[in-house]
Parts: sequence; structure tokens; C-alpha cells
Amino acid sequence: MEESVVKWELQGQHLLLLPEKAMFWTEQHTLIVSDLHIGKVGHFRKAGIAIPRLMEQEELAVLSDLIDRYQPSQLIFLGDLFHSEHNNDWDWLSLWTELFPDLTMILVKGNHDILHPDYYINAGFRIYDDLVVAPFKFTHEPEDADCKGEFYCISGHIHPAVKLRGAGRQSTVLSCFYFKRDQAILPAFGRFTGKYCLEADDNVDIFGVLGNKVLQLST
Repeated sequence: MEESVVKWELQGQHLLLLPEKAMFWTEQHTLIVSDLHIGKVGHFRKAGIAIPRLMEQEELAVLSDLIDRYQPSQLIFLGDLFHSEHNNDWDWLSLWTELFPDLTMILVKGNHDILHPDYYINAGFRIYDDLVVAPFKFTHEPEDADCKGEFYCISGHIHPAVKLRGAGRQSTVLSCFYFKRDQAILPAFGRFTGKYCLEADDNVDIFGVLGNKVLQLST
């Protein structure tokens, strides 16, 4: 496996943390991503803000490469797949899904996924409010407190990041995978998203994404 990929064992399962800000669950042959926010570019362009039109198509190309590399049997989107109201970017997403007719695509709905369910169903998505595939429970938003019950929670939503400070005054903010005792938060896959810095403590494992590498920052 490439040095840029971190192998992480969680709840007796084997996960690959990928620098593309995605996660591959080996036992279930499942690729997991969160917060693409497809359609956000079109939303801002409609408002007169100059954003490169090809940005989201490039992100879908990255996702295509991951599918080709890991050959998943299913792909789970942890919410905020499409940013808001319908626009022409939805057509690109629909065309993209047609490239993978044998891949099960699952959407755990997020707060931005406000389109009528028929849009997602007609594009080939299975939609859920939350999804349990033992030993994990997949949701869009993290639990308010430690995840209760028998399942370990995995979510997205807040676009987690961590700030690193150098010996001088320099600092940088990295998207990160954030693992607590009872739940994990995945980084936003979409580039056109913000970041929310989270605190590191003794009970948290943090893996930052730096270029084409994933680095363990705390344990």
C-alpha cells in the first residue's frame, strides 16, 4: 500500500485513511466520503461570484480514480452531497453516476440535501436518514455527546481541521480525520468548503491531510 495511506484498525475493522479525504473500509469493500457540496459552485456563480466551473467535475474525477483503484462494492456519502437548490451541476452528478452502474451508491442525507427524493432515486442513490452497518452507525451530523448504544458513529458535517504551529509564528490549518472514543468525523471531500478547527486531547486520534499524505498528529 502507498506510504501516503494510513492503515487504521477500529472496532476490529480495518480502514484506510486516504489523502483524497476519503476512507476505505476493507472488510465491507466500501468507500466512504462526506460533504462534497456539489452544486455550490453553480450556486455562487449564479450570484455573480467567479468560481471555476470545472472545480466540481475535477472532484468527481478524483472520486472516479478512487473507485478505479479500490474497486468498492458500495460508496457511502455522509451527507451534503448536493449543496442546495437544483442547478445545472446536478446534471453533471447524474451523468457521473451513470459511469458506475454496478456500484451501490448510498446517501445518508445531510442538512444541505434538500432536493426532492426523486432526484436522488432517479440518479441511482439509496437514501437514508442514518445507516447502520455493524459495528458502525453512519450519520451526517456528529452526536451531541458520546455516541450511545452498541454502534460506533461515523459522520461528517463540520469539515474538521486542526491548526499546526511552527517554532516561529507560522501556522497552517489541515483537514483531518478525527477519532474519538465513541465516534469519528471525516474531513470534507469537497475542496470548496470551509474548515472548522477541533481541539486535540488525550482521548482523540487525529490524522491530518497534508498534500498527498495522511499524517498521524496525535494519539
